[in-house]
Amino acid sequence: MTKRAILLLQDGTIYEGQSFGADVDACGEVVFNTSMVGFQEMLTDPSYAGQIVVPTYPLIGNYGMNESDVESARIQVHGFVVRENCLKPSHYRSKKTLGDYLADADVAGIAGLDTRSITRKLRDYGTMMGVMTSTRTPQEAAEMLHNTPSYDTIDFVKDVSTKEAFDYHQNDVSRRRCVVIVDYGCTYSIMRTLSRIDCNIKVVPCTATAKEILSYNPDGVLLSSGPGNPELLDHAVFNIRGLIGYKPIMGVCLGGQLIARAFGGKTFKLKFGHRGGNHPVKELSSGCVHISAQNHGYAVDPDSIKDGLEASHINLNDKTVEGLRHKDLPIIATQYISETSMGAQDNFYMFEQFIQMIDKEKH
Repeated sequence: MTKRAILLLQDGTIYEGQSFGADVDACGEVVFNTSMVGFQEMLTDPSYAGQIVVPTYPLIGNYGMNESDVESARIQVHGFVVRENCLKPSHYRSKKTLGDYLADADVAGIAGLDTRSITRKLRDYGTMMGVMTSTRTPQEAAEMLHNTPSYDTIDFVKDVSTKEAFDYHQNDVSRRRCVVIVDYGCTYSIMRTLSRIDCNIKVVPCTATAKEILSYNPDGVLLSSGPGNPELLDHAVFNIRGLIGYKPIMGVCLGGQLIARAFGGKTFKLKFGHRGGNHPVKELSSGCVHISAQNHGYAVDPDSIKDGLEASHINLNDKTVEGLRHKDLPIIATQYISETSMGAQDNFYMFEQFIQMIDKEKH
């Protein structure tokens, strides 16, 4: 039997549906994703920590869940809201249903809601906090929401980052380059991609100092993607400043925003963020337009970029900064996701640029 559940938004709007997954309450920032596929990657992407995710595509779970299409060791979202939860997935790799996958991880889901109506509201009024519950009255849910800190005020990076440094091995083959990844919420795809292009990988915690990172004698440093407000991460900014000028650096999503902050730049919160597999990005040097997969709620203020840093890419939908490069130092950053298995694959060139910087510095 299905159990009634509600999604209560910060503005008081209530959506009613059926509970699936774990029968628990969830609170977080409500965001939408416009990808048609990739729901398992969404669920396990550390950049979604602290959020309730609403896919706009109406049918979710139709190809089931498997052991491969994950971006971290666990589900990271606080809750999942779908129009239709597929109960009988069809795919040769499927091991379980979406409902079972959420239940096993003690994560709540709601089905039967008009997800496109929710999306229109978030587009009109901006992202907002919300509560999912199957046990509380609307009044009790509102009280729970009132007592929950705003998403913008919480450092989620410390929760998703590795606690100890480790080596990432796809196999035992020794590679020509060594890259240290600073883990602010790194996806498995980033590690797989670097491994595939001949890199040995050391992953270090978000708290690793510049001295600790340089002690591994890396050929390059990658600052990973991750969740939350970059203005809360002064410790990371301090450590990044200690790396500048010593090794080639690449920033991905949050890592790119932190590079901007390390050079004195500022960030701001987008009205409803960029989340999905269909965002057009223009590369300013060539004029080429790339269709990108994205997952971020903050952006770099273009008027604050200075000290040799400049915008290299812009979003053609809202003209926000999507990439950075330094005029003199081997530093690049991409705001969009160029490594994800749920989105466009034509953005691998950013990693190739990183490797070219490394090889140039080595020689």
